Amino acid sequence: MSTESGGPAVDDAVRTLLLLMPRIVGRAKRLPIPPALQGLDLAPRHLALLAHLEYDGPAGVNELAARLEVAPTTVSLMVSELARPGVLERNADPSDRRRRIVAIAPAYTGPIGEWLSGSASAWERVMRDLAPAERATVITALRAYEAALEQSAGRR
Repeated sequence: MSTESGGPAVDDAVRTLLLLMPRIVGRAKRLPIPPALQGLDLAPRHLALLAHLEYDGPAGVNELAARLEVAPTTVSLMVSELARPGVLERNADPSDRRRRIVAIAPAYTGPIGEWLSGSASAWERVMRDLAPAERATVITALRAYEAALEQSAGRR
């Protein structure tokens, strides 16, 4: 393996990441889903929505859309999908009765927290050992990779 200024050369880094990413995704997918969530046919988009509600608390559809960087209609669809089986609740905002606040239903807060904790605790262990600048580099690299994948998909 060749190095450039103390790190792997671009080709070596790409090769390593191409081998590593499927393993990471595979291991994340194997995290046990709590029994209360097993029959719900949850997709990665649902996981992101649930993570925002779990860590940041109840929010309106527009706020969730901004956090998830998707259209409000996409969030409305996901909320409807999860409200039908009772995973999410939509309640009137006390300060504006026309607005709905989305929250995890009390019966599902424990199972969702349990499910998310596997990934969160792994990230916490990794991030704790990094300097703040290194954490920023990891986040920047992952966002750039996501954007590059999006550009590649758009060219097809």
